[in-house]
Amino acid sequence: MTSLTSQTPSFTPKYISFDCYGTLIRFHMAEMARAFFADRIPAESMDRMCHLFSCYRLDEALGPWQPYRELLRSAVARTAKAFGVEYREADGDALYDAVPTWGPHVDVPGGLAKIGDKIPLVILSNAMNDQIPHNVAMLGAPFHAVYTAESAQAYKPRMQAFEYMFDMLGCGPEVMMHVSSSFRYDQNTASDLGFGCRVFVGRGHEPSNAFYRDIEIPHIGCLPGVVGL
Repeated sequence: MTSLTSQTPSFTPKYISFDCYGTLIRFHMAEMARAFFADRIPAESMDRMCHLFSCYRLDEALGPWQPYRELLRSAVARTAKAFGVEYREADGDALYDAVPTWGPHVDVPGGLAKIGDKIPLVILSNAMNDQIPHNVAMLGAPFHAVYTAESAQAYKPRMQAFEYMFDMLGCGPEVMMHVSSSFRYDQNTASDLGFGCRVFVGRGHEPSNAFYRDIEIPHIGCLPGVVGL
């Protein structure tokens, strides 16, 4: 299986699990970071800054558990240090506080609405419990369950986060489909764990990798076709 157009749906999952931020919710982290650092980092270095900031967030997620506010503060501080500029704790706090206000990609509500009453939908997100309800309310479909890094005490891509979801659902990955726009946070681990099907949403923030996905779709509006709806 390589693409939606070249494969016939052959797997009906017991649950479909989703990454939330970036996959379902439009992620504004880089845009906000560009605004914060505009008075300290030259325009020609902004792309490098965004890349490093993303890498530091992932590195922080791989370390010992910490609340997401602290993760963002640390990632901002390390980014500032890398460029030799002033660190402002308020930047990380502003990012954290903004997350619940972000809405979905335009293709998400319609795509999910066609599936939600037929296959149980689940979210596994690198979020805190007080953040994500505001985002989920804007997705336009019922969710069977929403699991956070705070509840799991681990961030993706760590297996512990996924294992928490399996324990809560009472099933293994082989009966599930996982949908994400990130290989680094989701698809690589989903492959290692043996999900029944892995769907990559090509949002453009990571290049495709055929080894770590079964199906690639350009947006969530294509997902009903993947499950034969």
